[in-house]
Amino acid sequence: MTTTPPPVTLDDVRDAAARLKGVAHRTPVLRSRTLDALVGAEVHLKCENFQRVGAFKFRGAYHAASRLTYRQLARGIAAYSSGNHAQAVALAARELGSTAVIVMPDDAPPSKRDATAGYGAKIVTYDRYTGDRVAIAEALAAERGLTLIPPYEHPHVIAGQGTAAFELLEEAGELDALVAPVGGGGLIAGSATAAKGLHPGIRVIGVEPEAGDDTKRSLEAGHRVSIPVPHTIADGQALHTPGELTFSLNRRLVDAIALVTDDEIRDAMRFAFERLKIVLEPSGATPLAALLSRRAGSLPRRIGVILSGGNIDAERFARLCAPGA
Repeated sequence: MTTTPPPVTLDDVRDAAARLKGVAHRTPVLRSRTLDALVGAEVHLKCENFQRVGAFKFRGAYHAASRLTYRQLARGIAAYSSGNHAQAVALAARELGSTAVIVMPDDAPPSKRDATAGYGAKIVTYDRYTGDRVAIAEALAAERGLTLIPPYEHPHVIAGQGTAAFELLEEAGELDALVAPVGGGGLIAGSATAAKGLHPGIRVIGVEPEAGDDTKRSLEAGHRVSIPVPHTIADGQALHTPGELTFSLNRRLVDAIALVTDDEIRDAMRFAFERLKIVLEPSGATPLAALLSRRAGSLPRRIGVILSGGNIDAERFARLCAPGA
């Protein structure tokens, strides 16, 4: 009897970490006695809001782009994203002497669109509720001879994202559980690959917005499930179905999915700002929301949490965190 090997392994994450050394930031791990007391556990927060472009996405984008040939880089890179992967590919392309064309939804946060353009990328917009971003990007890449780097459906992207958990475990030591947000599934897939490769007994918990529970439904069904494009403040997690590649890993490695409401996400953003003195975008705050709201269930003694990003402009942050928002 043969077992199909996983598309990404711990060795792949280690290789990505070596390639990213000196390029990606080694982001800080924060502790808070107040948070520990509130959740009844020792919590280690991996702050990817301090990563280049303000989110973990730079890890996977740069790792994948750095493995392209000279000819591919000369022709340029294409990507599709609501914001963070867009910025990450744009910056990675600039760092590697290439160019980027990014397909973004027309309702993407203006700060993310402006930052993407600021890194030198050309932007093509579409309606996320009626358009197919993958088809648009694939057609554009084929027409212009570009290499497409998707936001999560790529082994080099997944391996790159897994370096966040790899670094966290290097610094914090063995943990009992790891909590991370789930959008397309690349971060949790890479994180789970690193975490369970290093410590097989660790529990991996993904967090989705309640309105966008496609991965939870898919894991329960045993196959990928599609839902209507969700309406949630966590725009980075507003997807309708998990990735095929990421789901193949997550169904093996993820132990549970917790769901949080938009109000709980707002509460977590406020807590992070007022007590931790850091700014989180809604998607970056969902794991913290799961802990504070007890949605992650009974927690073990030592927990690692990946706060995935902090890309939000001041006006939107103030609006979301205002009393009664």
